[in-house]
Amino acid sequence: MADYNARHIIEALRSGVPSRIVGEYFSEARPGMMKKITSRLESVRESGKSDGMIFTGRYGEGKTHLLNTIIGTAFSSNMVVSFVSLGKETPIDKPYLLYQKLIANTYLPGSAQPGFRQKLEDLTQGSNVSSELLGYAAQELETDKIYYLLKAFLGTSDEEERLSFLADMEGDFTTASLIRKSFKRLTGNTAKFNRNFSKTKHSMDYYQFMSHLFRSLGYGGWVLLFDEAELIGRLGKKTRMKSYVNMQSFLQPSAKLEGVFSLFAMSSSFAEDVIDKRNETAGAEEIFAEDPDSRKKALATLNAILSAPELAPLNRQEISEVIMNIQTLHGEAYHWSPGLSEKTLLEATEAGGYLLRTKIRAAIEFLDQLYQYGEAGKVKITQLGEESLEEVPEVDLDAL
Repeated sequence: MADYNARHIIEALRSGVPSRIVGEYFSEARPGMMKKITSRLESVRESGKSDGMIFTGRYGEGKTHLLNTIIGTAFSSNMVVSFVSLGKETPIDKPYLLYQKLIANTYLPGSAQPGFRQKLEDLTQGSNVSSELLGYAAQELETDKIYYLLKAFLGTSDEEERLSFLADMEGDFTTASLIRKSFKRLTGNTAKFNRNFSKTKHSMDYYQFMSHLFRSLGYGGWVLLFDEAELIGRLGKKTRMKSYVNMQSFLQPSAKLEGVFSLFAMSSSFAEDVIDKRNETAGAEEIFAEDPDSRKKALATLNAILSAPELAPLNRQEISEVIMNIQTLHGEAYHWSPGLSEKTLLEATEAGGYLLRTKIRAAIEFLDQLYQYGEAGKVKITQLGEESLEEVPEVDLDAL
């Protein structure tokens, strides 16, 4: 591994900021959970049938890290990835706003930066892909807005119109009047929408079209990663219920969504703190008393949360492997050779408590002290680079 990558990983771990490269490096973690997830992801890629699941875990035990690891797995399967954290800024109770956030955080396989606008700009009028997409948009969606939009986008040379149509496909919906105006000028015909598009009612057309677009462009599918789904619990009662209903669109997706795999990471305390304490089952019965379909979907989501597989805390051997890898990375990042024993490093992380996140930060702080000052706690690195024990002031790791 290049020194730059090693330092990137150490800095990301020190700050606690999730990083895709960290997920790629520590990809062997949680083999049991990874096997469950990758098996379903590969099934989606091979069959083209969409699927979704939830997994839970305690705070600081690696949920976000696991999602970052899945990014690498998806890329290796030539799948497009969107990664968001749910909450007020990314509300799953409002699918049209969620779509905008998802698209803004969409990565093509191997790309370090989000975005796929270039793929849309590369579409040309009359090509096989464009013709197929137009036929799909005209026949398979609830509304035909995207058909007229795409037709106008492919035909116009007006840069302002093209930018407006591109923005629309990214969730910044343009006006029907602009589409009609452009379509009329290009074809001489009037755009006769089969129904007026409403972003609050018909936004799933965009999810459906994008899932088909990615497959048409040759990708293996579309992976949607939702982090911090437990933040739904901070919303009001009615909003939470809408969120549960909308989650079913991804957990039990319609056959019209092609090759979409959705994965929700949620705190394992959600079941007790929200579902049980707030009696969400009764809440769904009450809110959707006259809407049996929504009630069924909300209850299905609640049951899926309650039965979701949980990340088991790492055992001592697994923690040891992670910590020793941290030592190797630290040495590569700063061109030195700590050479500490497993016993010494594990003892140094005891002040970090039981969470893996804080144990990692404790190990890095410990190694930082040795690198900068040659000593930390009772450990001292001699001029020969060997570990020795001396009675020196201990490093306060409780302040991490």
